[in-house]
Amino acid sequence: MDTVLHDHIIIFFFPLILFFFKRCPIYIEPQNLRNVSEFFLMGLSDDPELQPFLFGLFLSMYLVTVLGNLLIILAVSSDPHLHTPMYFFLSNLSLADIGFISTTVPKMIVNIQSHSRVISYAGCLTQMSIFILFGGMDCMLLSVMAYDRFVAICHPLYYQVIMNPCTCCKLISGSFFVSLLNSQVQNLIVLQLTCFKDVKISNFFCDPSQLLNFTCSDMLTNNIVMYFVGAIFGFIPFSGIFFSYCKILSSILRVHPSGGKYKAFSTCGSHLAVVCLFYGTGLGVYLISAISQSPRKDVTASVVYTVVTPMLNPFIYSLRNRDIKRAMWKLFSKIISSLYLWWCYLHI
Repeated sequence: MDTVLHDHIIIFFFPLILFFFKRCPIYIEPQNLRNVSEFFLMGLSDDPELQPFLFGLFLSMYLVTVLGNLLIILAVSSDPHLHTPMYFFLSNLSLADIGFISTTVPKMIVNIQSHSRVISYAGCLTQMSIFILFGGMDCMLLSVMAYDRFVAICHPLYYQVIMNPCTCCKLISGSFFVSLLNSQVQNLIVLQLTCFKDVKISNFFCDPSQLLNFTCSDMLTNNIVMYFVGAIFGFIPFSGIFFSYCKILSSILRVHPSGGKYKAFSTCGSHLAVVCLFYGTGLGVYLISAISQSPRKDVTASVVYTVVTPMLNPFIYSLRNRDIKRAMWKLFSKIISSLYLWWCYLHI
């Protein structure tokens, strides 16, 4: 009797159980997609009415970022008083910021304008590699600039000897090759993936972490290598910055006159602000992606990290640095004078 009743209960509830298993996504096995030729970038919003606003917003932010960083490069190169190691590193940081934002934003602007979100497999890997390269360059250059300020404040008598042109070029070259090595290691890890669970990337660029989450195979070893490489290339530069500023703060506190303390600290105030902005937003992106389960929050955090930070760097340096402001005024004066002479020549 119990067996018959049990069978009737199973027969009665079987359609409901089947319906539940069919609707619940947690029980659906992901489809393994081999020989993927393209990915889909989901972007910031699916609302068609927001697309013109997003197009204008990010185009203006991109132009402001490129123009601001180019002005810093031109101001430093045109003023002989700024031909020092500190401004040499600043010019390279501005160049890296231009490359950093140019890797992601133009593709997103084109996708919005063309109403297409497709990116090829090769294009995705290329974008990811260049993104990691310039992101690593930013990280390494901030560490190099902290070392430059450490030598200038803690060892001022030996500054010209230590930070000679040859050393500066070696530091820039080393930063580039270390960042290139980092990008290629992570690129090789992604190239080993043979199949994916999905091709829809919930971001406006090819995020390396999302590509790893799409893999079908066991990624324990690759994740260990990825996080180890990230820790090495992220923790060591930050440790160098932290050590440099500990020494700088110790040297500044030993300066008795308040004017001397302000002058010593003003030379590294802009750099410290950029470091806090860069690592603060980067840490925020990591924490949000680790805690939050909402893809939209990850996209918003990525916008702050990849777009807002490079855009604010020129403003921080130009507003807090008298030498940069003076060089920019000289550059503007030269440009206006040249335009005026050209106008006069055309109307003669």
